[in-house]
Amino acid sequence: MPTFASFDGLQLNYTVWEGDGTARPVLLQHGFAADTNANWISTGVVAALRKAGLTVISLDARGHGRSEKPHDESRYTEKTMARDVSALLDELALDEVSMVGYSMGAIIALAATAADKRIRRLATGGVGSGIVDFGGVDLRVVKPADIASALLAEDPATVPPSGVPFRLLADAVGGDRQALAAVALASREGVVDLSAIGVPTLVLAGDQDILAAEPERLAAAIAGARLVRIPGDHMTAVMAPAFSEALVSFLSAPHPR
Repeated sequence: MPTFASFDGLQLNYTVWEGDGTARPVLLQHGFAADTNANWISTGVVAALRKAGLTVISLDARGHGRSEKPHDESRYTEKTMARDVSALLDELALDEVSMVGYSMGAIIALAATAADKRIRRLATGGVGSGIVDFGGVDLRVVKPADIASALLAEDPATVPPSGVPFRLLADAVGGDRQALAAVALASREGVVDLSAIGVPTLVLAGDQDILAAEPERLAAAIAGARLVRIPGDHMTAVMAPAFSEALVSFLSAPHPR
């Protein structure tokens, strides 16, 4: 699993599975506290995309997986993490990709697509009207301070209820909880400019996912975007066969040049 130096020198880990070369490569960006294995391999998404002949690239976001994990909040703005995507495209000398992001990864993917014309097709999962109203995580459901408190609590019994799933996931994948708390608390730079996204876009949302509430509002805010609802909540929708099936259909379709 190779690494590269991003634009600011941070070492990031990525994985490439070569496809049959007939379709545009697909870049995957996982969700908060997860990593390539938890979000994409164990859920069957990588296997489904590879079966379709697609070249698949997965990036471990800074602070996650096998990438470097500074504890400084200033290293984790959304603009910074979107620039990591562009830096990886530079590293691999790719002039066009499709991109798939889930949860935090969807926010990164939206920001990267708005800024980098090499991303020609976009699929998001695990987000909804929180993007439109808050520019990121839905603050009506969970607040970054509660996530950070959950990650840093010495006694798990004192963890805020809304932060419990993030603490459990971080511990399950062996995450650096201090780095993840810095990710959660990093300054947010405002609403993603959804009007700057002009590529074919698929919005996937679990029908029981409270972090992806009102996904039709997100789809409506992106020109030409299409919404597909998937059975499941925030943790299980990505595992549903319907999630991978929708991705394969969308990413394998002929695309305009």
